[in-house]
Amino acid sequence: MHITMVKKRLRDGRECRKCAQATAQLEQRGLLQRIDEIIEAQEGDPISPGTQLAARVGIDTAPFFIVRDDSGEHVYTSVMRLIQDRLGTAVSDQDRARAIDPDDVGGI
Repeated sequence: MHITMVKKRLRDGRECRKCAQATAQLEQRGLLQRIDEIIEAQEGDPISPGTQLAARVGIDTAPFFIVRDDSGEHVYTSVMRLIQDRLGTAVSDQDRARAIDPDDVGGI
């Protein structure tokens, strides 16, 4: 299994808030080292690697994850779903509720 994380980098150089939160969730659970590759989608740059990858898979929000395994390629837009489905760690209803972002405008 190979996991790619695509993060959004803002014009001012900062990582987007949702990307920072997803990274923190992975770090807190000791799972960040299970991410094989991190690619950035640079805000305003349609040819940045992450932006091109997002266009290829039809995703317009960040972060997202692409998991490649023997059965093919699978896209996850939720770090909690990735953690639960692919990284073998239970996620509580409380964790899922905290991960819902009412300001979900983090488009690439």
